[in-house]
Amino acid sequence: MLTGPLHLPGWVDIPIVRMAEQAFGVPAALENDATLGALAEHRYGAAVGARTMIYLTVSTGIGGGAVVEGRLHRGAAGNGGEFGHVLVRSGGRVCLCGRRGCLEAYASGSSIAVRAAEAVADRGAGSSLARIAEPRAEDVIAAAQAGDRLAGELWAETIDVLASALTDLVNVFEPEVVVLGGGVTRSGDALLLPIRARVARDAMPPAAAAARIELAGLGDEVCAVGAGAIALDLLDARSKETAHA
Repeated sequence: MLTGPLHLPGWVDIPIVRMAEQAFGVPAALENDATLGALAEHRYGAAVGARTMIYLTVSTGIGGGAVVEGRLHRGAAGNGGEFGHVLVRSGGRVCLCGRRGCLEAYASGSSIAVRAAEAVADRGAGSSLARIAEPRAEDVIAAAQAGDRLAGELWAETIDVLASALTDLVNVFEPEVVVLGGGVTRSGDALLLPIRARVARDAMPPAAAAARIELAGLGDEVCAVGAGAIALDLLDARSKETAHA
C-alpha cells in the first residue's frame, strides 16, 4: 500500500502492488527508493561485504536506508531509514513533512535552490548567483568552487547540516560504510572531503574510525539495481515455496 509519500501529493492509500499485479499479470512488490539504494550498494556497490551500512540519497529530497547485521532494515511499519527527517536545526526551516529543522529542509537539492533564491533576494546583489534567474543546487556548488562568497556560505551550511546528521547516524548505527548518493553528490570531493573530516572529528570513537564514507558506486542506476534485487528475491522466494508445495 502506498500510504502518502511527501513528494507524491495526492497518492494516499493507493493499493499499487495489487494494481500492478492486475495490470501486468506478474507478482509485484513495493519498496522505498532510498531503501532500494541501500540494498543495491550493499550487494553490488560501495558497501559490498559490509555487515552494517547506511545509505543517504541527497537529491530532490533526502532519503535513506540501512543494512544492519546483513539484513535490510525496514522498521516496524516498513518505512525505516527516513534520514532526511533527522532534526538538524531546532525550530528551523519548514520541511515538507510539517516539522521545522529537518535535514531535508536544508541539504536537499531543492532546498539548496530555495535557500539560494532567498539569500540572493536578501543580500546577494554582488553574487554571481544574482545573474541566474532561478539558481539550482549545481549553480550554488559551481559558484562556491569559483570563490563566490554568498554561494560559499550556502554550501558551508549544507556541509554543516549533512555532517551533523551523519555524525549522529554513525554514532547510532556504528556502520562499516556510509554511502552517499543522489544528484547533490555529483559535487564529488567538494562534498565528500569536508564530510569525511567532520564526521571523523565529531563522531564518537570507535565508530568514527570504523566508518568509511564513500560515494555511491552504482551512480544514477542505484535504485533500479535495487529494484532488480528485490525482484530476484521475490522470484527466489516463490520458487522455494513452489518446490516445497
